[in-house]
Amino acid sequence: MVLSSSLRYIIRLDKKSLRLLANLARLSLAPEEIELFTRQLNDILAYVSKLQELDTAGVEPLAHVIPVFNVFREDAVREGLDRDAALSNAPAREEGAFVVPRII
Repeated sequence: MVLSSSLRYIIRLDKKSLRLLANLARLSLAPEEIELFTRQLNDILAYVSKLQELDTAGVEPLAHVIPVFNVFREDAVREGLDRDAALSNAPAREEGAFVVPRII
């Protein structure tokens, strides 16, 4: 949906709508929680409505605020640890393997 930049709307949530949303989300809310969450959600919606006032013409969409690049090292075959070096700090070992406590 494309909205004109001059179009501004404010969504307000009432307690009845919040109860319906809570029911759909399978949430059980106490009366004081309904009061609190209605106020908090309306504050969030008012802030989002305020953000709609910003002129974003000419601003390219982005995924991150700062440039993010993956840095990969060269995938090269190299020597791994030998068994004795890998097991040197093991608290318990048996027949060239780590000994761990039984879970089941």
